Amino acid sequence: MRIKKGFELRDVCGEHIIVAYGIENIDFNKVISLNESATYLWKNVVDKDFDVETMASLLQQEYEVDAETAKRDAQALLDEWTKVGLTE
Repeated sequence: MRIKKGFELRDVCGEHIIVAYGIENIDFNKVISLNESATYLWKNVVDKDFDVETMASLLQQEYEVDAETAKRDAQALLDEWTKVGLTE
């Protein structure tokens, strides 16, 4: 899985948001705000192939979280990114 081209992380007034650009994303009308851990994951998977295990491992490297919780949180975030069309 990869983050689709045409989306980028920006800091707007201290808030991390995903913005769309390019003609293929012209109908994208949502603003996606990321918390600290989601921002950390985005920065570490953008332009790379990744899966839920990759994301869970990254969470465990950065935060004090057990494997089960990391995987559950990673899956929930990945499901949300997929639902709103950020992944391919």
